[in-house]
Amino acid sequence: MNRNKISFGKINLNPNKPAAVTEKSTESQHDASSSATSVGGFKKMGKQQLIRQVEEVTEDMESQHLKEIMGISGFGRKTAKVFDINEQIAKAREVAPPKPRTESEEPKPVGNDDSDDEPAFGPLPPDALSTGTDGDKQTVLKPKRTDADSDDEDDDDEDEDDDNLERKIPNTHEVQMQHGSRAVLALAGDPAGARLVSGSIDYDMCFWDFAGMDAGMRSFRTIQPCENYPIRALHYSVTGDMILVVSGNSQAKILDRDGFEKMECVKGDQYISDMARTKGHTAQLTSGCWHPYTREEFLTAALDGTLRIWHGLKSKEQKTVIKTRALGGLRTNASACTFNRDATLIAAACVDGSVQMWDTRKMFVNTTHCLRGAHQKGSEITSVQFSYLGTQLATRSNDETMKLWDLRKFKEPLHTWTGLFSRYDTTDCCFSPDDKMLVTGESLPKGSKEAQLHFYNTQTFEEVKRIAVTDSHVIKAMWHPKLNQIFVGCGNGVIKCYYDELLSSRGAKLCVVKTHRKKKHTEMIGVSQIITPHALPMFRQEKSKSSRKKMEKERLDPVKSHRPDLPITSGQGGRVASSGGTLSSYVIRNLGLSKRVDDDQDPREAILKYAKEAEENPYWIAPAYKKTQPKPIFTESSGEPDAKKAKEE
Repeated sequence: MNRNKISFGKINLNPNKPAAVTEKSTESQHDASSSATSVGGFKKMGKQQLIRQVEEVTEDMESQHLKEIMGISGFGRKTAKVFDINEQIAKAREVAPPKPRTESEEPKPVGNDDSDDEPAFGPLPPDALSTGTDGDKQTVLKPKRTDADSDDEDDDDEDEDDDNLERKIPNTHEVQMQHGSRAVLALAGDPAGARLVSGSIDYDMCFWDFAGMDAGMRSFRTIQPCENYPIRALHYSVTGDMILVVSGNSQAKILDRDGFEKMECVKGDQYISDMARTKGHTAQLTSGCWHPYTREEFLTAALDGTLRIWHGLKSKEQKTVIKTRALGGLRTNASACTFNRDATLIAAACVDGSVQMWDTRKMFVNTTHCLRGAHQKGSEITSVQFSYLGTQLATRSNDETMKLWDLRKFKEPLHTWTGLFSRYDTTDCCFSPDDKMLVTGESLPKGSKEAQLHFYNTQTFEEVKRIAVTDSHVIKAMWHPKLNQIFVGCGNGVIKCYYDELLSSRGAKLCVVKTHRKKKHTEMIGVSQIITPHALPMFRQEKSKSSRKKMEKERLDPVKSHRPDLPITSGQGGRVASSGGTLSSYVIRNLGLSKRVDDDQDPREAILKYAKEAEENPYWIAPAYKKTQPKPIFTESSGEPDAKKAKEE
């Protein structure tokens, strides 16, 4: 067989065996149908189908015979195509651009040897071609990868990934925001990344707007939504227009974007033993979160041994009650709860050290995943977080450990990190936006000067980096996926923001470039001045005035104060009325006369005022008739009108 020839196309019948065809055509219909059914289990063919197959075989025989007579290599639409590999390689060498050869590369010409390697099909890539010094085109094929080489490359890739993970942490710059003097227990950022809210143990809740803050980093609003209860958890809704406030009391609150209350959950009846029959929680809340994609649905957990799903702002009763059970069916309290990214699972971390999950598409009677002894019994699990992909789960506990779990193999943790001291029951952990790192903070141990923020690799479980944050406890850590900035809440009331100039966008970067504008003081202290009343004018000094008196003087000046036009006190018709009541008076005043024309006077009296002067010194009519009629003659009238003439009939 020629190894340099490859054939593609339809497999035809062998024309060298006409005897089989002749025998098949001479068989009866019954034998043909029986043979068709016996081979491959096909259905019985009719007479027409059998005749059609015989005709096709005959056509193939005739076309093959005609091809041999005429000497045509390919004839007919059903013949196969044959490609010459050597010819294709030669064409590829002519078309491909030459690649300069380095000193380290040595060309290895490939010939048509009888080696066991498989031949290369089709045109070679440009990387495999190079030109020698003598201008002859030679082919250089890359060596095949062996298992050892692949292992070395995988190790190199892992090392590069570790280096890249450290570069992906946005910590080149940091900004500090002062919430207060007490520990910051809650942090939340809206999905768009425009605002941040923080809550602390001193009952205050602060609102931070990145677009409106300057380099001073001051919050624009501080409220106490739950009176004298510490703020334990805050969470923005999926649309960012509502905030869930979980405090130390039994009633969660919903605030709008600006901090105004929209809803308060009802309080349950603490004298009812069955918690499913109450309308709300009866004990202190521990955690809460919004539904990942349903706007008005949220989840809360409390020390009454229940998780409650609430839906809608008008109906103040819960939608579903989930009971957490310890080993033996006894009641246990949930210290943390959350949804996964597609809202198919609800996870709750309990005080007895167990992690329990429920499928939201089923009844909440039994758990779908339940792991007893996930953490030490009696130490609270302070945080439970799903990865963005949804296949991993991270838990943080006060037993100084953080564990990573795989939901596909939930019996044993993937890894356990120890030595993470925690004093607060709200210390949390979070995943990086690409799920390759896990971030958590630690409380300040005894004898230490600075608390650390730890970054761990979720694949190799090694520590990628640690950042010294502050001389107090590190409680909250939030890695915003859109801003790519890390916000850390500390025990001394400070909120640290870490960002990178290249990797991060907006957020704190908008604030640091704005300078704080100082307010202009209205009062100034006057400087003592020597009064010289008899000094020459060029040496006389003006008396110093306070800024208030100077401002009052400038206020009286219509030019400096930019005083607008005063309103019209008399006349009608807009600005024209300021010069007169009519347009004619305006024209007369501005164009004809310099004297003021009073529109309020009687026009008859104004004319008779000049009657005596006109009689003594005539100017218009009398001089024209002075020669012809020196003495004017007027028509005598009796004072009565003439009688009208009667109509002629």
